[in-house]
Amino acid sequence: MITPEILHHVPEIALAAALAWGSGLRLYLVLFMAGLAGYAGWIVLPEQLTLLTHPVVLGASALMALLEFGADKLPWLDSLWDAVHTFIRIPAGAGLAAAVFGASDAHIGAAAAVLGGGIAAGAHFTKAGGRALINTSPEPLSNWLASLTEDLLVPSGLWLALAHPALFLVLLAIFALTVVVLLRAILRGLALLTGLVLARMRPRAR
Repeated sequence: MITPEILHHVPEIALAAALAWGSGLRLYLVLFMAGLAGYAGWIVLPEQLTLLTHPVVLGASALMALLEFGADKLPWLDSLWDAVHTFIRIPAGAGLAAAVFGASDAHIGAAAAVLGGGIAAGAHFTKAGGRALINTSPEPLSNWLASLTEDLLVPSGLWLALAHPALFLVLLAIFALTVVVLLRAILRGLALLTGLVLARMRPRAR
């Protein structure tokens, strides 16, 4: 049931969800964009996210965003990057979502962390599985198009969450339903990704 209290917190809910969702796709771009927006005064960040505006943090997140931009354009390197970042994007998405509410209520912050982690995981595994399937194609164009689409989706999603939070949440719900519909294909892609990682880790025969 949607109560007036929930409606009052829709902007914060949308921001937390957008940070978590974006982290599942482009974590470092999310960190840089949020920090830059706060540093420039375009938005007022929650207190626990103001550390993102520090010049040192901005520089580090910008550097990592550039590295990720390049790595994500190279077939199979992008999948290896995704595999490693399974252990980074999901906890980061949970932490960012919790930070939106953490200063006001510990219980709400904990709930936001759980939901944020779930959203980040959904976005990450959808990306990783989809890109692994795309990488089975011998031509690189589809990989580049998918990567550039993600590059545009993240800033667009963050902007939409700030400008039209209710609409962002509706679109996020549609995204979640789409993931469920495409679950079999996503799982097939994740199986390919797992096989790739295991093959890379297996010692080469001399």
